[in-house]
Amino acid sequence: MKKNLIILIALLLPVLSIAQDKKIKLKFSGFVKSDIFWDSRQSVAVREGHFYLYPKNELKDLNGKDINDKSDFNILSIQTRLKLAITGPDAFGAKTSALIEGAFFGATDPDINGFRLRHAYAKLNWTNTELLVGQTWHPLFVTSCFPGTISFNTGAPFQPFTRNPQIRLTQTIDNFKIQLSAVSERDFQSTGPIGNSSSYLKNNVIPEMNLTLQYQKNYKNGNEFLVGISGGYKSLVPRLETDSSYKTDEKVSGFTSMAFLKYKYSDFTFKLEGFYGQETYNLTMLGGYVVKEVTNPLKNFVEYTPINVLSFWTDIHTNGDKIQGGFFAGYTKNLGADKDVIGPYYSRGSNIDYVYRVSPRIIFNSGKMRFAGEVEMTTAGYGKTTVKGEVENAKDVTNFRVLLGVYYFF
Repeated sequence: MKKNLIILIALLLPVLSIAQDKKIKLKFSGFVKSDIFWDSRQSVAVREGHFYLYPKNELKDLNGKDINDKSDFNILSIQTRLKLAITGPDAFGAKTSALIEGAFFGATDPDINGFRLRHAYAKLNWTNTELLVGQTWHPLFVTSCFPGTISFNTGAPFQPFTRNPQIRLTQTIDNFKIQLSAVSERDFQSTGPIGNSSSYLKNNVIPEMNLTLQYQKNYKNGNEFLVGISGGYKSLVPRLETDSSYKTDEKVSGFTSMAFLKYKYSDFTFKLEGFYGQETYNLTMLGGYVVKEVTNPLKNFVEYTPINVLSFWTDIHTNGDKIQGGFFAGYTKNLGADKDVIGPYYSRGSNIDYVYRVSPRIIFNSGKMRFAGEVEMTTAGYGKTTVKGEVENAKDVTNFRVLLGVYYFF
């Protein structure tokens, strides 16, 4: 708590100084949120169950009883959020702005309740061009088309979920937008021989690259139509030294592709997204990469190959001011590798064939308060991993989560 107070004071001191400059405008906002949730069994999640992914596999004891078949309950307020939006004088012939946002989610599980940076970026906006430099949502998380779930997982592991330091250039031509991004990793990192680390992408020198194209039409009656595609490429260097102490710089590379659609009508909003990708661990999805073969046993030189993942989700909700109902459904499939592999796997869910989820929700708004309820049914198909990295003879394991969210916005 003392650490968080020091951080907040350090953040506020320069803000108070900036506020004396009438050319700089500051706007504070955020919310206080508490999540109350119950799970029917033990699950794969972070921050004491707050960020939920999927149920754990069966774990039989000596009597054949499933150890993970045990419900749990928790209350957490770590999603409470603070945001500062800043606008200032023009620069380089462009409108300028910046944003800082943080929450008490912590950077790691032991750091739960710790103040964590979510967004920190500066923007230059010309008539039809925008340049953003800093940390914000990954280009594969489309802020105008994402699941409206109450759960903080926001549709993960079906929806890419990650925030990244980046340089993003956006060009607008009528209703079309072309966006080019160069992306690094920070809190959401790839995994490998030394665990989760941003060093695998850093050692590749070239950042992850992404290109997004979208068309958006806003109608006079308030209706909205959005459609887009996105594609990216990333290379990792998992090791600089082999287990036999020889220098190595072997890479593993992968592509991502995505298509999304949104239609907002007066009474409801419909969203749909399809995703196919490789090396998706840092996107909080299934997948990653795996050792394909040992090319030199004496020196322990290896080659890698990515795991392929397919995912779909849809979300529909009403647009009422006081009461909103919604429904989310998602499905993701482990497609394995393109070639035979030997392991080890550096991936998430290498023994999972598929995961699917359905989750209805209802939201009640009154003034600055919100009460929201959601039920998630998430099923993971656990089985035996083949030499292709696919999973066969999958057995369903299901968890039911009942979630109540209480918000106060300011």
